[in-house]
Amino acid sequence: MAGSVSLSEADAHGLRRLSLSNPGKLNALDVSMWRQLHQVAHDLQQDSHTRAVIVCGEGGSFVAGGDIEEFPQFRFEPHTLAHFHEDIVAPALWALADCDLPLIAQIEGACIGGGLEIAACCDLRLCGQSSRFGVPIAKLGFPMAPAEIEIVARVVGPTVLRELLLEARVLSAPEALSKGLVTRVVADAEVASEALRSAQHIATLSPQAMRLNKRALRRFAHGQPSTRAEREPHFAYAPSAEHREGLAAFNEKRPARF
Repeated sequence: MAGSVSLSEADAHGLRRLSLSNPGKLNALDVSMWRQLHQVAHDLQQDSHTRAVIVCGEGGSFVAGGDIEEFPQFRFEPHTLAHFHEDIVAPALWALADCDLPLIAQIEGACIGGGLEIAACCDLRLCGQSSRFGVPIAKLGFPMAPAEIEIVARVVGPTVLRELLLEARVLSAPEALSKGLVTRVVADAEVASEALRSAQHIATLSPQAMRLNKRALRRFAHGQPSTRAEREPHFAYAPSAEHREGLAAFNEKRPARF
């Protein structure tokens, strides 16, 4: 039975939940799930009402890698392998990474392989004390695909990435925090509530500011200096209602209403 990727309706705070599910396999990602993730990420990018999205796995685990039972179907021919990584996995990850909505990874248990790649596409990564992180695919005889390296490298530096790939290291939550891979570590029982608190706080802030911050951060992540002509459109928010409301609320000593 194939796994699934689902997106909840927005709650009263404008929050949605993107859930990854593959029961009995610690939510290991199959081809169908990658395709669904691509569509869900595309749908989110078109959503002008949602304030933040919590990305989570079902059943107490985030994602424990890919569904290895499927691998023999496409991994042993260069063209089918390239199709899988370039036309199925990479588009899903880039669609998630390019989403303008704040994404909060609620990481419980295993965050391995494709799970780590999905978490790397999120803005905040909150995890439990017993969570673990890695890409130990060298044990399976294959490397990480180039586009996927590029995505993970935006979150961890080359030193940590080499450690993960060349030593097939699996990091504990405290190690992941010390290496800048996660945002916060909390008790296992508090991960869901911490993710919800974070999302609810973000929902009180300016949605316009969130989107513009994410776009600027993506440009910065490419590592190329920008020109004034490229930066000037950023300031088009100047006369916007959210900009006026935020400053008015501060001067009037009241909470802003975005």
